[in-house]
Amino acid sequence: MSGDLRLGDAGARGRRVVLSVDGKPVTAFEGETVAGVLLAIGHIVSRTSPTRREARGYYCGMGACWDCALVIDGRPNQRACVTPVADGMRVETQSGFGPTRLA
Repeated sequence: MSGDLRLGDAGARGRRVVLSVDGKPVTAFEGETVAGVLLAIGHIVSRTSPTRREARGYYCGMGACWDCALVIDGRPNQRACVTPVADGMRVETQSGFGPTRLA
């Protein structure tokens, strides 16, 4: 799917921000969730399952199911559907349980 599916000037929007999605710059607006922005640009896979590496995407849209977990600003398992966008945010598709860090 190509193009941006948002409604243009149909509603009031917050300030324009730029975030990075898998290394590519994406324009969003304050007040939008990460999941909303990703769906609008056609990014439908947020992670792969830990065992079978199956694609997962956005399911419940209210923070209950964890299917939208991805890596945000280096932190794995962040739910896209309840996380508001921020200027300079780094969003990455998550593989399995995501990156781990040793203390």
